[in-house]
Amino acid sequence: MAVKWVHGGLVGTWFLMLMTGLFVSVGSEEGTVLEYNRTQQAPWRVHTLFSVECDNYFDWQTVGLMNSYRRSGHPGPITRLLSCTDEQLQKYKGMDLAPTHSVPSMSRHPVTNDWYPAINKPAGVVHWLNHSQDVKNVDWVVILDADMIIRRPIIPWELGVEKGKPVAAYYGYLIGCDNILAQLHTKHPEYCDKVGGLLVFHIDDLRALAPLWLSKTEEVRRDRAHWETNITGDIFGQGWISEMYGYSFGAADVGLRHKISDDLMIYPGYVPLEGTEPILLHYGLSFTVGNWSFDKAEHHDDDIVYDCNRLFPPPPYPKEVQIMEPDLNKRRGLFLSIECVNTINEGLMIHHESHGCSKPFRSRYLDFLKRTFSSSMIRIKNGRMQNATKQLPTPGLGRTYYPKIHTLFSTECSAYFDWQTVGFVHSFHLSGQPGQVTRLLSCTDEKLKTYTGHDLAPTHYVPSMSHHPLTGDWYPAINKPAAVYHWLNHASIDAEFVIILDADMIMRGPITPWEFRAERGHPVSANYEYLIGCDNELAQIHTRHPEACDKVGGVIIMHIDDLRTLAPFWLHKTEEVRADRAHWATKITGDIYGQGWISEMYGYSFGAAEVCKLMLKSVDVDF
Repeated sequence: MAVKWVHGGLVGTWFLMLMTGLFVSVGSEEGTVLEYNRTQQAPWRVHTLFSVECDNYFDWQTVGLMNSYRRSGHPGPITRLLSCTDEQLQKYKGMDLAPTHSVPSMSRHPVTNDWYPAINKPAGVVHWLNHSQDVKNVDWVVILDADMIIRRPIIPWELGVEKGKPVAAYYGYLIGCDNILAQLHTKHPEYCDKVGGLLVFHIDDLRALAPLWLSKTEEVRRDRAHWETNITGDIFGQGWISEMYGYSFGAADVGLRHKISDDLMIYPGYVPLEGTEPILLHYGLSFTVGNWSFDKAEHHDDDIVYDCNRLFPPPPYPKEVQIMEPDLNKRRGLFLSIECVNTINEGLMIHHESHGCSKPFRSRYLDFLKRTFSSSMIRIKNGRMQNATKQLPTPGLGRTYYPKIHTLFSTECSAYFDWQTVGFVHSFHLSGQPGQVTRLLSCTDEKLKTYTGHDLAPTHYVPSMSHHPLTGDWYPAINKPAAVYHWLNHASIDAEFVIILDADMIMRGPITPWEFRAERGHPVSANYEYLIGCDNELAQIHTRHPEACDKVGGVIIMHIDDLRTLAPFWLHKTEEVRADRAHWATKITGDIYGQGWISEMYGYSFGAAEVCKLMLKSVDVDF
């Protein structure tokens, strides 16, 4: 059965026909009907689904996904599962964005009243299977998320999909497959696969799975006793990924064994595996190229689809990417990042033109989208779209630029720290470290009056806590977490990642989150093996999660959101460990002086363990 898209405007019809060559035009009293000209025969009939809701956030994602669907040459019809309340549907203005199957919204559960929009995905699939006539003409189903870009056709038989053996992308953070969560919610925990994102099945398998996918989602969502991060892997610990477990547990119950791939899909911002060419981009996380960045969460209420000729801020051009990154594979990752947003913007440009927007003012970027992007990023070979970006070496490349990094180091108002500051700042400039550097200068009012080293570094001034204002304890090291906390609350910060170093360090090269694979929720730090308190009663006393205590310090590479979460715990735990004089002994702390001097370091490790979502990676960073 052909899928039809009712479209209101002849200009849009002809523009889309010229751009894609994928439609034939059929007259209609309601407007122009675009019919997908993708004939299929059993047993090779493919149908693609994606789930959305009635709001601006999903509308611009729909435009991007649909544009990539047209450009990629992906086979078969595509259907948007649109979950809306009756009230939302009456006001909704995006019905022509994609072929649509309307589904009653379950964002607010009709029985439990629980607010959980992610349940609309399995609910929408169940509704489509039970109410759509298209199901009669399907052999294989591809299920995607709206925040994806299709780069090449997704061909089930080419991926090795078989009846009983779907193909899916690997989601390693679904740790609940290995613990009590699976034991509670599936009869076959041994079959629980950590998968999601891209799902490709035989239609018979989807029929068997879908009701269980929905019921298991409800079941896991109700199980509040097991929402903790250390059980689910959900960094928020709020049951947000219940739907993903609903899928894995439902699949285990019906005996599906996935063929799992970790190279079919990639998050923009990640470096692709060498020798692989992802067929899907999943922009679920923020990503950066040079000083430019994109985060879908910043556009949650963005009506860009209905705002004529407005596009998302353009990313760097390919020639700029060639200059900024000498490593070929990392550069390939940057090309994927700009391809993602350029595909969305191209879809918006087409949509605006097809909906009667006035002709936009000519710009370099629009010319690029209309010409360069279409020809250089994608080429057609044997009827399929392929990536055609050339990755050329960049001889004579100097400094490499990375986006939104801020480096911090903590000092006090003394000659001792001043000469260290001079050495550190000099090495910062020689190293090519990207972004800004700030000295966190902790001083009393009295010392600040006579201090003469204000010009030694860009400085954020912090009240000294060397003498604790409540206990009177003399412990200058507490100034480090106290200063970081003060900077977060009082400085104007434009950074995605923060590098925290000590003043008595010399930088020999750039320290970047991408080189050391730091991510949101996954800071990176250096190994400090002498922090033996992580393995004994010290951790048991001072953190609820001693098993999460990592022996790290020195160099800290952390996403700004994680630092905001951690900082108050870092300070509080430092005070707590410092006050615990009964456990200062060297055999407990590893402190050779046995005087609690490294309480601040334990404050950091115990604080990170306490917030749990910060799963620290330790690496050897050579200075």
